[in-house]
Amino acid sequence: MQLGRPTIRAALFLGFGLVVGIWLFAGYYFTRRIAEVERQASEINARYVRAQDLLSTVRTQVLLGSLYVRDALLDPDPTTAGDYRRRLEESYQAIDTSLQQYVPALDSSAERERIARLRREIADFRRAMVDVLSTDARQWPTEARTLLRTRVAPKREVVIGLSEQTQALNRSAFVEQQSAMVEVYRVTQRRIWASLGVALATSLGIVLLATLYAGRLEERIRRQSEKDAQNARELQHLSAKLLEVQEDERRSIARELHDEIGQALTAIKVELAVAQRAIEGAGGASNALSDVRSIADGVLHSVRDLSHLLHPALLDDMGLVAAVESHLKGFARRHDIRTDLLHEGLDDRLTPETEAAAYRIIQEALTNVAKHAHATSCRVYLQRLTNTVLVTVEDDGLGFDPADARSADGSHGLGLVGIRERAARLHGTVQIESGRGKGTRLTVELAAETQTTAEASSLDAAQVGPVNAREVFGG
Repeated sequence: MQLGRPTIRAALFLGFGLVVGIWLFAGYYFTRRIAEVERQASEINARYVRAQDLLSTVRTQVLLGSLYVRDALLDPDPTTAGDYRRRLEESYQAIDTSLQQYVPALDSSAERERIARLRREIADFRRAMVDVLSTDARQWPTEARTLLRTRVAPKREVVIGLSEQTQALNRSAFVEQQSAMVEVYRVTQRRIWASLGVALATSLGIVLLATLYAGRLEERIRRQSEKDAQNARELQHLSAKLLEVQEDERRSIARELHDEIGQALTAIKVELAVAQRAIEGAGGASNALSDVRSIADGVLHSVRDLSHLLHPALLDDMGLVAAVESHLKGFARRHDIRTDLLHEGLDDRLTPETEAAAYRIIQEALTNVAKHAHATSCRVYLQRLTNTVLVTVEDDGLGFDPADARSADGSHGLGLVGIRERAARLHGTVQIESGRGKGTRLTVELAAETQTTAEASSLDAAQVGPVNAREVFGG
């Protein structure tokens, strides 16, 4: 994956965040719209109820005023006229207060004109009632019916009728306003559905884009993983080839050292012995060539040890157990470390690849013991299981932290890398148990089969081929 590009998680989080943001904005917008419509409807309802209540109060006070006038005209006691006149004024004050508080349900010119006319008619009604009460109270019992019929009732009917018309106008305005609110609700609903559609389409688009981008990232990661896996396989194959070439080169050098240089040094020793006898026969010193013979003998032993370290002939001739036992004897002699070899189930020879890998793993592990462990004893354990061979090398040295990939000089880490590469070539596993001051145990399990089984498998494969061919081609 290229640097600077968002990851799959980032792309999904971005898409999810955009979708959530869109729906939160849509929910906020819908809530605001619904709240605004409800607020308008609530204000209209409250204004209508208030207006109707005030108009009902006006009509009630007009009726009370007319009743006060009637009661005054019919009351035989003339001294009560002032009290009725006071009550009439109180009714008028209540009417005036209601009209001042009146707010029409629908502020239109017709309604304003009707309210102004209602005010004028109420003022005329008040003047008419005051004029009636200002007449001669002694004539009221005889003229009451006439005054009520000709002066009080007409004004009262005009005011009440105008009040009812105003209420009817308010009702009409309220109905119109309710119709308008229904239309507002309908428009708001259409906008909400349209906004929901836009939000849904946008969300689906964002999800689609995020999915496509995530798919592209996954495809890029898959191709990169396949490329990495191919590189790993190629590196593993190259490492296997290098180990094979290295093993062949060691075998060739060991053979050259043993056959060519070893034989030449042996011939030199023989010639030195002949020369020594010739010198003694001529009356010379008997130890004239003893130093040279010692040097030649030491070089011969060194060449044999080097040949054995490069590739022991016992590994090809006698097998893994004999080669490891011989190597342990030389290791103990060179490094003054007590060694033990335990083996189980290795009566049959393993394949050359398995024996070579196990031997090199033991050799590398013992090299690490000699260089880093400062151990006094070391034990090697070989065990043949059903389909694997178990190689264990343990010591009583200083130990180390397995989490450390490399030692100070790097050799310890490179040795473990070589062991892991050889184990991986045979589909094996490597396990290290160690600790500071607790020694180290290296356990390697290698997939293995005996040499006879491998030869039998090869023979069976060679025999199966022609049989299958004859079966396929009909004889």
